[in-house]
Amino acid sequence: MTLKPLAYALAAAGLVAVGTTSAFSLNPGQWLAKTTTVAAASPATTGVVPPAPVAPLAAGATPNFRAIVQQASPAVVGVTVSGMHKADAEDMQGDPRIPPQLRGFPGFPGFPGFPGMPGQGRGDSTPFRGQGSGFIISSDGLILTNAHVVNEAKEVIVKLSDRREFKAKVLGADPVTDVAVLRIDAKDLPTVRLGDASQVQVGDPVLAIGSPFGFEETATQGIVSAKGRSLPGDGAVPFIQTDAAVNPGNSGGPLFDGSGAVVGINAQIYSQSGGYQGLSFAIPINVALKVKNEIVATGKAQHARLGVTIQDLNQTLAQSFGLDKPDGALVASVSPGSAAAAAGLKPGDVVTSVNGEPIIGSGSLSSRIGMATPGEKVKLTVWRDRKPMEIDAKLGSAEESGKTVASAGGEVQPGQLGLALRPLTPDERKQAKIEQGLLIEGVAGPAARAGLTQGDVLLAINGQPVGSIEQVRGVMQSKPKSVALLVERDGQRIFVPVKLG
Repeated sequence: MTLKPLAYALAAAGLVAVGTTSAFSLNPGQWLAKTTTVAAASPATTGVVPPAPVAPLAAGATPNFRAIVQQASPAVVGVTVSGMHKADAEDMQGDPRIPPQLRGFPGFPGFPGFPGMPGQGRGDSTPFRGQGSGFIISSDGLILTNAHVVNEAKEVIVKLSDRREFKAKVLGADPVTDVAVLRIDAKDLPTVRLGDASQVQVGDPVLAIGSPFGFEETATQGIVSAKGRSLPGDGAVPFIQTDAAVNPGNSGGPLFDGSGAVVGINAQIYSQSGGYQGLSFAIPINVALKVKNEIVATGKAQHARLGVTIQDLNQTLAQSFGLDKPDGALVASVSPGSAAAAAGLKPGDVVTSVNGEPIIGSGSLSSRIGMATPGEKVKLTVWRDRKPMEIDAKLGSAEESGKTVASAGGEVQPGQLGLALRPLTPDERKQAKIEQGLLIEGVAGPAARAGLTQGDVLLAINGQPVGSIEQVRGVMQSKPKSVALLVERDGQRIFVPVKLG
Protein backbone atom coordinates (compact mmCIF):
# COMPACT_ATOMS: atom_id res chain seq x y z
CA MET A 1 0.00 0.00 0.00
CA THR A 2 1.30 3.42 -0.86
CA LEU A 3 1.30 5.97 1.92
CA LYS A 4 -1.09 8.78 1.16
CA PRO A 5 0.56 12.23 1.37
CA LEU A 6 -1.01 14.39 4.04
CA ALA A 7 -0.68 17.58 2.05
CA TYR A 8 0.66 19.06 -1.14
CA ALA A 9 2.39 22.39 -1.46
CA LEU A 10 1.94 24.10 -4.79
CA ALA A 11 4.93 26.15 -5.90
CA ALA A 12 3.65 29.53 -7.01
CA ALA A 13 5.83 29.72 -10.09
CA GLY A 14 4.85 31.93 -12.98
CA LEU A 15 2.72 30.32 -15.67
CA VAL A 16 4.83 28.99 -18.48
CA ALA A 17 4.30 28.85 -22.20
CA VAL A 18 5.46 25.44 -23.37
CA GLY A 19 6.46 24.56 -26.88
CA THR A 20 6.61 26.74 -29.93
CA THR A 21 4.09 29.38 -30.95
CA SER A 22 0.70 28.02 -29.97
CA ALA A 23 -2.86 29.16 -29.61
CA PHE A 24 -2.80 27.54 -26.20
CA SER A 25 0.01 29.72 -24.85
CA LEU A 26 -0.49 30.69 -21.22
CA ASN A 27 1.95 33.58 -21.26
CA PRO A 28 0.11 36.30 -19.27
CA GLY A 29 1.77 38.95 -21.38
CA GLN A 30 -0.31 37.87 -24.36
CA TRP A 31 -3.50 38.43 -22.37
CA LEU A 32 -2.53 42.04 -21.89
CA ALA A 33 -1.18 42.72 -25.36
CA LYS A 34 -4.05 45.04 -26.26
CA THR A 35 -4.23 46.73 -22.90
CA THR A 36 -2.91 50.26 -22.62
CA THR A 37 -0.54 50.68 -19.69
CA VAL A 38 1.00 53.79 -18.24
CA ALA A 39 4.69 53.56 -17.51
CA ALA A 40 5.75 54.58 -14.05
CA ALA A 41 7.48 57.94 -14.19
CA SER A 42 10.72 58.44 -12.32
CA PRO A 43 11.32 61.27 -9.83
CA ALA A 44 14.11 62.54 -12.06
CA THR A 45 11.64 63.38 -14.82
CA THR A 46 8.67 64.48 -12.76
CA GLY A 47 10.27 66.24 -9.83
CA VAL A 48 8.22 64.12 -7.44
CA VAL A 49 9.95 63.67 -4.09
CA PRO A 50 10.30 60.01 -3.06
CA PRO A 51 7.98 59.10 -0.17
CA ALA A 52 9.39 59.33 3.32
CA PRO A 53 10.21 56.09 5.12
CA VAL A 54 7.23 54.46 6.81
CA ALA A 55 7.31 54.95 10.57
CA PRO A 56 7.55 51.86 12.82
CA LEU A 57 4.15 50.38 13.51
CA ALA A 58 2.94 50.54 17.09
CA ALA A 59 1.29 47.44 18.55
CA GLY A 60 -2.33 47.28 17.43
CA ALA A 61 -1.99 50.19 15.01
CA THR A 62 -3.32 50.05 11.45
CA PRO A 63 -0.52 49.96 8.86
CA ASN A 64 -0.33 52.60 6.14
CA PHE A 65 -0.31 50.25 3.17
CA ARG A 66 -0.48 53.16 0.71
CA ALA A 67 2.79 54.55 2.05
CA ILE A 68 4.41 51.09 2.06
CA VAL A 69 3.51 50.53 -1.59
CA GLN A 70 4.77 53.97 -2.61
CA GLN A 71 8.02 53.44 -0.77
CA ALA A 72 8.73 49.81 -1.65
CA SER A 73 7.22 49.06 -5.06
CA PRO A 74 10.07 50.71 -7.04
CA ALA A 75 12.37 48.01 -5.60
CA VAL A 76 10.07 45.12 -6.60
CA VAL A 77 10.93 43.60 -9.98
CA GLY A 78 9.47 41.20 -12.50
CA VAL A 79 11.59 38.18 -13.45
CA THR A 80 11.11 36.56 -16.86
CA VAL A 81 12.94 33.33 -17.69
CA SER A 82 13.36 31.13 -20.75
CA GLY A 83 15.22 27.95 -21.54
CA MET A 84 14.93 24.30 -22.52
CA HIS A 85 13.50 21.67 -20.22
CA LYS A 86 14.31 17.97 -20.57
CA ALA A 87 12.16 15.58 -18.60
CA ASP A 88 10.46 12.23 -18.72
CA ALA A 89 6.88 13.46 -18.61
CA GLU A 90 5.46 10.01 -18.00
CA ASP A 91 7.63 9.48 -14.96
CA MET A 92 6.86 12.96 -13.61
CA GLN A 93 3.15 12.41 -14.08
CA GLY A 94 3.35 9.57 -11.58
CA ASP A 95 5.59 11.40 -9.13
CA PRO A 96 3.71 11.50 -5.79
CA ARG A 97 5.29 14.86 -5.02
CA ILE A 98 3.33 16.45 -7.87
CA PRO A 99 -0.08 17.65 -6.69
CA PRO A 100 -2.87 15.82 -8.54
CA GLN A 101 -4.37 19.14 -9.63
CA LEU A 102 -1.16 19.94 -11.56
CA ARG A 103 -0.68 16.60 -13.29
CA GLY A 104 -1.28 17.25 -16.96
CA PHE A 105 -1.65 20.97 -16.31
CA PRO A 106 -0.32 22.72 -19.43
CA GLY A 107 2.22 25.40 -18.83
CA PHE A 108 4.63 23.75 -16.42
CA PRO A 109 7.92 22.33 -17.77
CA GLY A 110 7.92 18.56 -17.94
CA PHE A 111 4.16 18.13 -18.11
CA PRO A 112 2.27 17.05 -21.21
CA GLY A 113 0.37 19.87 -22.82
CA PHE A 114 -2.57 19.81 -25.13
CA PRO A 115 -2.79 17.01 -27.74
CA GLY A 116 -0.58 17.59 -30.71
CA MET A 117 1.84 19.94 -28.94
CA PRO A 118 5.47 19.26 -29.94
CA GLY A 119 8.29 18.30 -27.65
CA GLN A 120 6.30 16.06 -25.34
CA GLY A 121 7.94 12.71 -26.05
CA ARG A 122 10.06 10.81 -23.60
CA GLY A 123 13.36 12.59 -23.10
CA ASP A 124 12.52 15.47 -25.47
CA SER A 125 13.76 18.96 -24.72
CA THR A 126 10.91 21.44 -24.43
CA PRO A 127 11.31 25.22 -24.71
CA PHE A 128 9.67 27.12 -21.91
CA ARG A 129 9.07 30.65 -20.71
CA GLY A 130 8.02 31.62 -17.23
CA GLN A 131 7.87 34.53 -14.89
CA GLY A 132 8.01 35.43 -11.24
CA SER A 133 8.93 38.32 -9.01
CA GLY A 134 11.91 39.53 -7.03
CA PHE A 135 13.19 42.49 -5.04
CA ILE A 136 16.35 44.59 -4.97
CA ILE A 137 18.37 44.41 -1.74
CA SER A 138 21.41 46.48 -2.75
CA SER A 139 21.67 49.56 -4.95
CA ASP A 140 24.33 47.93 -7.14
CA GLY A 141 21.91 45.31 -8.48
CA LEU A 142 21.66 42.40 -6.04
CA ILE A 143 18.22 40.78 -6.22
CA LEU A 144 16.49 37.99 -4.28
CA THR A 145 13.91 35.64 -5.80
CA ASN A 146 12.92 31.97 -5.64
CA ALA A 147 15.15 29.18 -6.89
CA HIS A 148 12.21 27.55 -8.67
CA VAL A 149 11.63 30.74 -10.66
CA VAL A 150 15.07 30.52 -12.33
CA ASN A 151 15.37 26.74 -12.37
CA GLU A 152 16.82 25.56 -15.73
CA ALA A 153 16.67 29.09 -17.13
CA LYS A 154 19.14 29.92 -19.88
CA GLU A 155 18.15 33.58 -19.91
CA VAL A 156 16.84 35.68 -17.04
CA ILE A 157 15.44 39.17 -17.66
CA VAL A 158 14.68 41.57 -14.81
CA LYS A 159 12.14 44.31 -15.40
CA LEU A 160 12.15 47.33 -13.10
CA SER A 161 9.14 49.37 -12.10
CA ASP A 162 10.28 52.16 -14.47
CA ARG A 163 10.08 49.64 -17.36
CA ARG A 164 13.83 49.31 -17.80
CA GLU A 165 14.97 45.75 -18.48
CA PHE A 166 18.28 44.08 -17.63
CA LYS A 167 19.74 40.69 -18.37
CA ALA A 168 20.47 39.10 -14.99
CA LYS A 169 23.18 36.70 -13.89
CA VAL A 170 22.17 33.94 -11.51
CA LEU A 171 24.85 34.03 -8.81
CA GLY A 172 23.42 30.90 -7.24
CA ALA A 173 20.20 29.06 -6.44
CA ASP A 174 19.57 26.88 -3.40
CA PRO A 175 16.81 24.29 -4.00
CA VAL A 176 16.72 23.32 -0.31
CA THR A 177 15.44 26.72 0.79
CA ASP A 178 14.15 27.82 -2.64
CA VAL A 179 16.25 31.00 -2.56
CA ALA A 180 18.11 32.41 -5.57
CA VAL A 181 20.38 35.44 -5.89
CA LEU A 182 20.56 37.49 -9.10
CA ARG A 183 22.73 40.40 -10.13
CA ILE A 184 22.09 43.03 -12.79
CA ASP A 185 24.55 45.60 -14.12
CA ALA A 186 23.05 48.79 -12.74
CA LYS A 187 23.75 51.39 -10.07
CA ASP A 188 21.81 53.67 -7.74
CA LEU A 189 18.82 51.37 -7.72
CA PRO A 190 15.98 51.64 -5.19
CA THR A 191 16.10 49.00 -2.47
CA VAL A 192 13.72 47.47 0.02
CA ARG A 193 14.22 47.77 3.78
CA LEU A 194 14.98 44.41 5.38
CA GLY A 195 13.28 43.37 8.61
CA ASP A 196 13.51 40.55 11.15
CA ALA A 197 11.15 37.62 10.63
CA SER A 198 11.69 36.41 14.18
CA GLN A 199 9.82 39.48 15.45
CA VAL A 200 6.73 38.77 13.37
CA GLN A 201 3.80 37.41 15.38
CA VAL A 202 0.62 35.61 14.40
CA GLY A 203 -2.06 38.22 13.71
CA ASP A 204 0.38 40.87 12.47
CA PRO A 205 -0.64 42.63 9.21
CA VAL A 206 1.43 41.87 6.11
CA LEU A 207 1.56 43.08 2.49
CA ALA A 208 2.68 41.18 -0.61
CA ILE A 209 3.81 42.84 -3.84
CA GLY A 210 4.48 40.96 -7.06
CA SER A 211 3.30 40.08 -10.57
CA PRO A 212 0.53 37.46 -10.27
CA PHE A 213 -0.40 36.18 -13.73
CA GLY A 214 1.74 38.98 -15.18
CA PHE A 215 -0.15 41.84 -13.53
CA GLU A 216 2.85 43.87 -12.41
CA GLU A 217 3.14 45.71 -9.10
CA THR A 218 0.07 44.05 -7.61
CA ALA A 219 -0.33 44.59 -3.86
CA THR A 220 -2.33 42.25 -1.63
CA GLN A 221 -2.72 42.33 2.13
CA GLY A 222 -3.51 39.94 4.96
CA ILE A 223 -2.25 38.78 8.32
CA VAL A 224 0.30 36.28 9.56
CA SER A 225 -1.73 33.10 10.02
CA ALA A 226 1.01 30.92 11.56
CA LYS A 227 4.77 30.66 11.96
CA GLY A 228 7.25 27.83 11.64
CA ARG A 229 5.17 25.81 9.19
CA SER A 230 6.88 22.74 7.71
CA LEU A 231 5.66 21.74 4.25
CA PRO A 232 6.13 18.43 2.41
CA GLY A 233 9.56 18.45 0.77
CA ASP A 234 10.59 21.71 2.44
CA GLY A 235 11.64 20.59 5.90
CA ALA A 236 14.54 23.04 6.15
CA VAL A 237 12.36 26.15 5.97
CA PRO A 238 10.15 27.32 8.87
CA PHE A 239 7.61 29.04 6.60
CA ILE A 240 5.54 32.08 7.52
CA GLN A 241 1.92 31.30 6.70
CA THR A 242 -0.32 34.20 5.67
CA ASP A 243 -3.70 34.80 4.08
CA ALA A 244 -2.33 37.47 1.74
CA ALA A 245 -3.43 36.56 -1.80
CA VAL A 246 -0.51 34.96 -3.68
CA ASN A 247 -0.87 33.43 -7.14
CA PRO A 248 1.37 32.13 -9.95
CA GLY A 249 3.80 34.95 -10.75
CA ASN A 250 4.08 36.14 -7.14
CA SER A 251 6.91 33.69 -6.51
CA GLY A 252 10.04 35.47 -5.34
CA GLY A 253 8.25 38.68 -4.41
CA PRO A 254 8.59 40.34 -0.99
CA LEU A 255 6.31 40.03 2.01
CA PHE A 256 6.29 43.24 4.08
CA ASP A 257 5.36 43.75 7.71
CA GLY A 258 3.23 46.66 8.88
CA SER A 259 6.24 48.99 9.02
CA GLY A 260 7.24 48.35 5.40
CA ALA A 261 10.20 46.04 6.11
CA VAL A 262 10.62 42.79 4.16
CA VAL A 263 10.11 39.78 6.44
CA GLY A 264 9.77 37.03 3.83
CA ILE A 265 9.90 35.83 0.23
CA ASN A 266 6.55 34.63 -1.13
CA ALA A 267 7.19 31.10 -2.33
CA GLN A 268 4.27 28.70 -2.21
CA ILE A 269 0.53 28.33 -1.93
CA TYR A 270 -1.54 25.44 -0.63
CA SER A 271 -4.33 24.78 -3.06
CA GLN A 272 -6.63 22.15 -4.48
CA SER A 273 -7.58 24.35 -7.41
CA GLY A 274 -4.16 25.58 -8.53
CA GLY A 275 -5.00 29.13 -7.45
CA TYR A 276 -5.07 31.06 -4.20
CA GLN A 277 -7.32 29.54 -1.53
CA GLY A 278 -6.30 31.51 1.55
CA LEU A 279 -3.05 29.72 2.41
CA SER A 280 0.23 31.35 1.34
CA PHE A 281 3.73 30.61 2.56
CA ALA A 282 6.81 32.83 2.68
CA ILE A 283 10.45 32.03 3.36
CA PRO A 284 11.62 34.03 6.41
CA ILE A 285 13.99 36.79 5.34
CA ASN A 286 16.48 35.67 8.01
CA VAL A 287 16.78 32.31 6.24
CA ALA A 288 17.04 33.97 2.83
CA LEU A 289 19.80 36.35 3.91
CA LYS A 290 21.88 33.53 5.39
CA VAL A 291 21.63 31.67 2.10
CA LYS A 292 22.35 34.88 0.17
CA ASN A 293 25.54 35.49 2.13
CA GLU A 294 26.81 31.98 1.37
CA ILE A 295 25.92 32.22 -2.31
CA VAL A 296 27.63 35.61 -2.71
CA ALA A 297 30.73 34.30 -0.93
CA THR A 298 31.02 30.81 -2.44
CA GLY A 299 28.39 30.44 -5.17
CA LYS A 300 26.32 27.94 -3.23
CA ALA A 301 24.71 27.29 0.14
CA GLN A 302 25.56 24.36 2.40
CA HIS A 303 23.17 22.52 4.68
CA ALA A 304 23.82 20.17 7.55
CA ARG A 305 22.39 16.66 7.85
CA LEU A 306 21.67 14.58 10.92
CA GLY A 307 20.62 11.45 9.07
CA VAL A 308 17.27 10.55 10.61
CA THR A 309 13.70 10.13 9.46
CA ILE A 310 11.42 11.93 11.90
CA GLN A 311 7.74 12.44 12.53
CA ASP A 312 5.47 14.41 14.81
CA LEU A 313 4.11 13.02 18.04
CA ASN A 314 0.47 12.91 18.99
CA GLN A 315 -1.00 12.33 22.43
CA THR A 316 -1.22 8.56 21.95
CA LEU A 317 2.40 8.27 20.85
CA ALA A 318 3.52 10.55 23.68
CA GLN A 319 1.75 8.35 26.23
CA SER A 320 3.32 5.25 24.68
CA PHE A 321 6.78 6.69 25.25
CA GLY A 322 5.96 8.05 28.71
CA LEU A 323 5.91 11.73 27.75
CA ASP A 324 3.58 14.20 29.42
CA LYS A 325 2.82 16.07 26.19
CA PRO A 326 3.39 15.47 22.47
CA ASP A 327 6.34 17.85 22.04
CA GLY A 328 9.48 16.82 20.20
CA ALA A 329 10.51 15.00 17.03
CA LEU A 330 10.17 11.23 17.00
CA VAL A 331 13.02 9.35 15.29
CA ALA A 332 11.54 6.71 12.99
CA SER A 333 14.80 5.54 11.40
CA VAL A 334 18.53 6.28 11.44
CA SER A 335 20.63 6.20 8.28
CA PRO A 336 23.69 3.94 8.48
CA GLY A 337 26.95 5.90 8.55
CA SER A 338 25.19 9.18 9.30
CA ALA A 339 25.90 11.72 12.02
CA ALA A 340 22.93 10.35 13.94
CA ALA A 341 24.27 6.81 13.79
CA ALA A 342 27.71 7.95 14.95
CA ALA A 343 26.12 9.83 17.86
CA GLY A 344 24.10 6.79 18.93
CA LEU A 345 20.58 7.94 18.09
CA LYS A 346 18.04 5.13 17.80
CA PRO A 347 14.55 4.67 16.35
CA GLY A 348 12.11 5.54 19.10
CA ASP A 349 14.20 8.40 20.48
CA VAL A 350 12.33 11.68 20.83
CA VAL A 351 14.48 14.79 20.26
CA THR A 352 13.15 17.47 22.60
CA SER A 353 15.80 20.19 22.23
CA VAL A 354 18.87 21.22 20.23
CA ASN A 355 21.49 23.25 22.09
CA GLY A 356 18.85 24.02 24.70
CA GLU A 357 16.35 25.30 22.12
CA PRO A 358 13.04 23.42 22.53
CA ILE A 359 11.87 21.27 19.62
CA ILE A 360 8.09 21.43 19.43
CA GLY A 361 7.63 19.23 16.37
CA SER A 362 9.46 17.52 13.54
CA GLY A 363 9.43 20.70 11.44
CA SER A 364 11.39 22.69 14.00
CA LEU A 365 14.08 20.00 14.16
CA SER A 366 14.32 19.82 10.36
CA SER A 367 14.70 23.58 10.01
CA ARG A 368 17.16 23.82 12.91
CA ILE A 369 19.42 21.12 11.45
CA GLY A 370 18.92 22.15 7.81
CA MET A 371 20.08 25.69 8.46
CA ALA A 372 23.11 24.59 10.49
CA THR A 373 26.61 24.30 9.03
CA PRO A 374 28.08 20.90 8.13
CA GLY A 375 30.59 19.91 10.81
CA GLU A 376 28.78 21.94 13.50
CA LYS A 377 28.55 20.21 16.87
CA VAL A 378 25.15 20.17 18.53
CA LYS A 379 23.86 18.91 21.86
CA LEU A 380 20.62 16.99 21.57
CA THR A 381 18.28 16.35 24.46
CA VAL A 382 16.65 13.00 23.78
CA TRP A 383 13.85 11.14 25.52
CA ARG A 384 14.72 7.43 25.65
CA ASP A 385 13.42 4.63 27.86
CA ARG A 386 11.11 7.09 29.62
CA LYS A 387 13.86 9.44 30.75
CA PRO A 388 15.88 12.31 29.21
CA MET A 389 19.50 12.04 28.15
CA GLU A 390 22.07 14.24 26.39
CA ILE A 391 23.68 13.24 23.10
CA ASP A 392 26.44 15.14 21.29
CA ALA A 393 26.41 14.98 17.50
CA LYS A 394 28.68 16.37 14.80
CA LEU A 395 26.46 17.20 11.84
CA GLY A 396 27.23 15.88 8.40
CA SER A 397 26.54 17.46 5.03
CA ALA A 398 23.29 17.21 3.13
CA GLU A 399 25.37 16.52 0.01
CA GLU A 400 26.82 13.09 1.47
CA SER A 401 22.60 9.46 1.90
CA GLY A 402 3.69 -20.29 9.35
CA LYS A 403 0.89 -17.54 10.36
CA THR A 404 0.33 -16.65 14.00
CA VAL A 405 -2.29 -14.31 15.39
CA ALA A 406 -1.07 -11.83 18.00
CA SER A 407 -4.56 -11.20 19.33
CA ALA A 408 -6.27 -14.56 19.64
CA GLY A 409 -10.00 -14.91 19.07
CA GLY A 410 -12.30 -13.74 16.30
CA GLU A 411 -13.54 -10.73 18.28
CA VAL A 412 -10.95 -8.22 19.37
CA GLN A 413 -10.93 -7.76 23.13
CA PRO A 414 -9.56 -4.82 25.16
CA GLY A 415 -5.75 -4.90 25.28
CA GLN A 416 -5.44 -6.77 21.97
CA LEU A 417 -3.79 -5.37 18.88
CA GLY A 418 -5.85 -7.06 16.21
CA LEU A 419 -2.90 -8.15 14.09
CA ALA A 420 -2.24 -11.39 12.23
CA LEU A 421 1.54 -11.69 12.20
CA ARG A 422 4.23 -14.09 11.03
CA PRO A 423 8.04 -13.86 10.98
CA LEU A 424 9.65 -12.77 7.75
CA THR A 425 11.32 -15.48 5.69
CA PRO A 426 15.08 -15.16 4.99
CA ASP A 427 14.31 -14.16 1.38
CA GLU A 428 11.83 -11.51 2.56
CA ARG A 429 14.36 -10.08 5.01
CA LYS A 430 16.98 -9.95 2.28
CA GLN A 431 14.63 -8.30 -0.19
CA ALA A 432 13.47 -5.72 2.37
CA LYS A 433 17.04 -5.22 3.63
CA ILE A 434 16.01 -5.61 7.28
CA GLU A 435 17.42 -7.97 9.88
CA GLN A 436 14.18 -8.91 11.58
CA GLY A 437 10.49 -8.11 11.65
CA LEU A 438 7.00 -9.52 11.48
CA LEU A 439 4.85 -9.42 8.38
CA ILE A 440 1.32 -8.17 8.97
CA GLU A 441 -1.05 -10.56 7.18
CA GLY A 442 -4.30 -9.33 8.65
CA VAL A 443 -5.69 -6.41 10.64
CA ALA A 444 -8.75 -5.83 12.78
CA GLY A 445 -9.96 -3.65 15.65
CA PRO A 446 -7.45 -1.14 17.02
CA ALA A 447 -4.81 -1.93 14.39
CA ALA A 448 -7.27 -1.34 11.55
CA ARG A 449 -8.50 1.90 13.10
CA ALA A 450 -4.90 3.10 13.41
CA GLY A 451 -4.38 2.64 9.67
CA LEU A 452 -2.23 -0.48 9.63
CA THR A 453 -2.68 -2.66 6.59
CA GLN A 454 -1.82 -6.07 5.22
CA GLY A 455 1.73 -6.12 3.89
CA ASP A 456 3.15 -3.71 6.45
CA VAL A 457 6.17 -5.00 8.37
CA LEU A 458 6.19 -4.59 12.16
CA LEU A 459 9.72 -3.74 13.30
CA ALA A 460 9.28 -2.63 16.91
CA ILE A 461 6.69 -2.07 19.61
CA ASN A 462 7.21 0.74 22.13
CA GLY A 463 10.79 1.03 20.96
CA GLN A 464 11.60 -2.67 21.43
CA PRO A 465 12.63 -4.49 18.22
CA VAL A 466 10.54 -7.54 17.48
CA GLY A 467 11.38 -10.70 15.57
CA SER A 468 8.93 -13.12 17.13
CA ILE A 469 5.29 -13.25 18.15
CA GLU A 470 6.35 -13.92 21.73
CA GLN A 471 8.04 -10.53 21.95
CA VAL A 472 4.81 -8.82 20.92
CA ARG A 473 2.82 -10.86 23.44
CA GLY A 474 5.31 -9.96 26.14
CA VAL A 475 4.58 -6.26 25.67
CA MET A 476 0.84 -6.86 25.51
CA GLN A 477 0.78 -8.82 28.78
CA SER A 478 0.98 -5.54 30.73
CA LYS A 479 -2.32 -4.50 29.05
CA PRO A 480 -1.13 -1.03 27.97
CA LYS A 481 -3.68 1.61 27.04
CA SER A 482 -1.73 2.43 23.89
CA VAL A 483 1.33 1.23 22.01
CA ALA A 484 3.63 2.76 19.41
CA LEU A 485 4.38 0.45 16.50
CA LEU A 486 7.34 1.03 14.20
CA VAL A 487 6.21 -0.10 10.77
CA GLU A 488 7.94 -0.28 7.40
CA ARG A 489 5.73 0.37 4.39
CA ASP A 490 6.94 0.77 0.81
CA GLY A 491 10.50 1.29 2.04
CA GLN A 492 9.51 4.03 4.50
CA ARG A 493 9.48 3.72 8.28
CA ILE A 494 6.92 5.41 10.47
CA PHE A 495 5.62 5.14 14.02
CA VAL A 496 1.91 4.36 14.25
CA PRO A 497 0.10 4.96 17.54
CA VAL A 498 -2.53 2.37 18.43
CA LYS A 499 -5.12 2.97 21.14
CA LEU A 500 -6.21 -0.17 22.98
CA GLY A 501 -9.33 -0.97 25.00
